[in-house]
Amino acid sequence: MSSTGSESTRKLRASIKAAFNENRLVQAVVGKKWSILLLFMAFLLGRAMILDELAPFGVAIFAVMYFLRRELLLWTAVFVAAGSLFSADPVHTGYVLAEMVVFLLMQKGVERFQRSDISYAPAMVFMTVFFVQMFASLSTEGMSWYTLMMIGVEALLSLILTHIFLQALPVFTLTRKNYSLKNEEVICLIILLASVMTGTVGWTAGSLTIEHVLSRYLILLFAFVGGAPLGASVGVVSGLILSLANSSAIYQMSLLAFAGMLAGLLREGRRMAVAFGMLLGTSILSVYLGNQSEIMSSTWESVAAAALFLMTPRGVIEMLAKYVPGTQENLKSQHDYAKRVRDVTAHRVEQFSEVFRQLSRSFKQITVDSQPLRKEEEVGHFMNSVAEKSCATCWKRQQCWDERFYQTYKYMTDMMTEVELNPGMSRKELSSEWKKICIKPDQVLGVMQQQYHMYKNDQHWKRQIMDSRQLVADQLSGVSQVMEDLAKEIKREGQELFMQEEQIRSALEELGLSIHSIDIISLDEGNVEIEIIHQYTRGFDECRKIIAPLLSEIVGEHIAVKEEQPLERKEGYSTVVFGSAKEFEVETGVAGAAKGGDLLSGDSFSTIELGNGKFAVALSDGMGNGERARAESSAALSILQQLLKSGMDEKLAIKSVNSVLMLRSSDEVFATVDVALIDLYSANTTFMKIGSTPSFIKRGDEVFPVTANNLPVGILQDLDIDLVSVPLKHGDVLIMMTDGIYDAPGHAVNKELWMKRVISEIEADHPQDFADILLERVVRYHHGEIYDDMTVMVARVEKFQPEWATFRTPHVQRIERPRTVS
Repeated sequence: MSSTGSESTRKLRASIKAAFNENRLVQAVVGKKWSILLLFMAFLLGRAMILDELAPFGVAIFAVMYFLRRELLLWTAVFVAAGSLFSADPVHTGYVLAEMVVFLLMQKGVERFQRSDISYAPAMVFMTVFFVQMFASLSTEGMSWYTLMMIGVEALLSLILTHIFLQALPVFTLTRKNYSLKNEEVICLIILLASVMTGTVGWTAGSLTIEHVLSRYLILLFAFVGGAPLGASVGVVSGLILSLANSSAIYQMSLLAFAGMLAGLLREGRRMAVAFGMLLGTSILSVYLGNQSEIMSSTWESVAAAALFLMTPRGVIEMLAKYVPGTQENLKSQHDYAKRVRDVTAHRVEQFSEVFRQLSRSFKQITVDSQPLRKEEEVGHFMNSVAEKSCATCWKRQQCWDERFYQTYKYMTDMMTEVELNPGMSRKELSSEWKKICIKPDQVLGVMQQQYHMYKNDQHWKRQIMDSRQLVADQLSGVSQVMEDLAKEIKREGQELFMQEEQIRSALEELGLSIHSIDIISLDEGNVEIEIIHQYTRGFDECRKIIAPLLSEIVGEHIAVKEEQPLERKEGYSTVVFGSAKEFEVETGVAGAAKGGDLLSGDSFSTIELGNGKFAVALSDGMGNGERARAESSAALSILQQLLKSGMDEKLAIKSVNSVLMLRSSDEVFATVDVALIDLYSANTTFMKIGSTPSFIKRGDEVFPVTANNLPVGILQDLDIDLVSVPLKHGDVLIMMTDGIYDAPGHAVNKELWMKRVISEIEADHPQDFADILLERVVRYHHGEIYDDMTVMVARVEKFQPEWATFRTPHVQRIERPRTVS
């Protein structure tokens, strides 16, 4: 069996190692391709020049590669220097090499004295270029104001380009995990590509100019991916940089910008339409700006760019689209990333849930294994202690415990029983037979009473420890359940509901609303949650008046606005969360009085919406009156409220409150707990009545009680809880009260019948009026005397009708809900 297991383990390790090596091989191949591309870009940037005398690109790419791909730094320097040798002015090669060396020395010096930071790179590049160029000018031709100005311009351009390359180059270095680029980062990427393209200035293929073909190809790519705005932006940037590199190409800026805009406008027609738009745009402006030979050259350059664009693999365009905000590929990549995060999070939460469940089982097992010793073992241990302390030095020890063991043991057991029944017994109460046998009855009695006192203390602390372990086990079990529910919620939110989202978008856009995005979180009946980002018009409130009624028609249940928040990053947009509207609403009223007219009552009450579609009405009566009773009842309600709000099971929550109240004080304190959990979607109400008086439900002229036989919390450790479930209806009135109200008629009267009669006679509609009238009648019954703390809570259940819910949109197709996966 073990050999089979070891064989399977070896196979598993081998498969994992093979998969790991395969993954490393794929990463190596892909990384090699990107490395070649980066070095080729370094060559072109080393060759690129501006105004025929400035070369700010080489040192900028070298500095950025130092931080992002240091393993390619030497090859980057070689390719930048090689590109500079093939530039229009090879003399700059020495300057570029000197700038790279000086930057490297400055960076090493900074690393020796303080922690190196990538944010220092632009400033260091500026100083490097400025001082190297100034030293070169002073050592050759001398310094003039023009030379100083051009040195400053080149150093400033190097600083700006370094900052731009830091934003754009991570796309090519495989270090960027997030596919979402800001608009500024997209522009930086365009500037980087246009700068690389500048390195091809002067290259031709027959009558075709390479930089013109590449610039138009770049426009076609971005116009197809991002539309007219991005196409025009690429045209402006490319034309500007080309005109700086070649002053005779100044007209390229307007030509490329117009061509990019026209190509982007035709993106819905796919590739052929985009290529036709670019060809049309360049041809129109070429007619106005050039002669016949330039028109033909421009046309052939556009045709070559279009041919390259049509041959571009679809994967390249999709990869580029992932980085451009607003594209379908970008949104899909974000959805995929969010789904992966949700899956990983749900898995981790499930793991933590299982850990807490195992811990709970462990604590419960310890509690079971640590039960008090059996009675015989306890008696034996007790007898040994008494005999050790009282009989060890007695001269009759051998006679009593060796010769007459059973008789001595029986007398000692009887004496222990009497001490247990009467811990304070005296010598006179000892049996005469024991006095005849034992020569030290007083000493034995004293030792036995002392040992019994220690035994009781020991048992008390053992119970405390077991109670604490049981509380921890229950809490761990509750936390495990809450985390398991959270994992299910996370998985449920990860469902793909693209078709339903598009259906809602189409219905809203048909009404003329501008919708930015729709995200369906849940379509479960009674728990619908939809998040919509839309462009709102101040003062019109389209969300409640138009969108919510329309969603109600599409989903098939009442939908209301749950939350509305302006979007910070987009002016004029708002994020609105729509959710299932509750079917019922609860209106409450409370009236109370302290014993003897005091200010502080021992009763506590609470009303809260738990957030899971339930409304809690809670009432607690502490033992006695005054501040101590108030503290106990308030603690019971506060703990219970937090546990229920966290999603813990009702019975487990009550048991936790019971354990906390037992452990927090050694005194005998307890509190009654009376809770009604009203489901706002079905009006089904669960009553948890722990030692509390009956509650009453008034339905029209009928009044019926709700009772349960449970002890108050804080008395017994093993609390047996009975939950009572009652379906309420529209217009029902729920009355909950403490014993000060219920016991008002005294013992000579049937309290339940008396209370039902009083409640049936009250005709008030508002819950607060109802509570005030009931309290007043009870006080009047006692002629103004208040013999106990009195609190009454009244809750009225009404059918909820959302505003604007009566508006109907005709011919709206119902949405198809996904099947619930358990």
